[in-house]
Amino acid sequence: MGSIHAQEDWSWWNETHGWEPGMPGWRSFLIISPGYLGPNALPVPSLTKGVLETGKSFTLSADFHFRSGDPTQNMAGRFYYSFSDRIAIELYGVLVEHYSMSDEVRDERAARDRDGRGLATGDLYFSTLVQLVKGEAFPNTVLRMTGKTASGRRYDAARYTDSPGYYFDLSFSKEIPFQGNQWQGLPFASVGFYSWQTNDMDNLQNDAFLYGGGMELSNEKWTFTNSLSGYSGYKNERDKPMVYTLTVKRELKKNAIQFQYMYGIRDWQYQTFKLAYSWQWE
Repeated sequence: MGSIHAQEDWSWWNETHGWEPGMPGWRSFLIISPGYLGPNALPVPSLTKGVLETGKSFTLSADFHFRSGDPTQNMAGRFYYSFSDRIAIELYGVLVEHYSMSDEVRDERAARDRDGRGLATGDLYFSTLVQLVKGEAFPNTVLRMTGKTASGRRYDAARYTDSPGYYFDLSFSKEIPFQGNQWQGLPFASVGFYSWQTNDMDNLQNDAFLYGGGMELSNEKWTFTNSLSGYSGYKNERDKPMVYTLTVKRELKKNAIQFQYMYGIRDWQYQTFKLAYSWQWE
């Protein structure tokens, strides 16, 4: 009796995707790629700028992702701890996500969440950052090594990958003081490698070239950043996301507030507004 009810429960999915007994399981129908998952599953990593942040901080943010057929909201956290001006660690991830997919988006992703609505928790990322060069003739240089856990939930709803991944990159920058040294410009660029596990039995891993660049303008209170970043997988399954990011940060007495706007140019079809508050200490 239980197996009959289970078959009836998933008959809508079986009919939509032409599944019949003897075919591979439903997991193989999902495509593990940023263009076929929720906005937080395989996002383009934020950019480092060749110089480590000083001190320690905890940041809590509210993110609003806009896309026809998949409006998503989430709360995210980030903990940063610098041991010195040469090495630091970082932990970050989505704490809770609310999603609401249309039937069209649900079926395009082969998701098994019939009403397309719900809550999910995200993956945890952990990074080690090392300042290789600073204040020399050669540009400032930071090495970042990051691992992604498989802690995210709702793989059945195509929200997270239920698999690990990792990336590493080198970022470079050079300070440009101007206007009586009250403001400072910081052009920056990064290159790296991004890899994540797929469910394709012939190609269990997708490898990507990771890149980015932009300009930061800052003084004692304000920081404005414009950047373009992305990565390029090799499977050509909407695995080449590229985003434009505008960030405005305002330093307070001890803490900071931040506004960020992200626009998906390719293979990440969202516009995102982020509001964040950071508690900072030495």
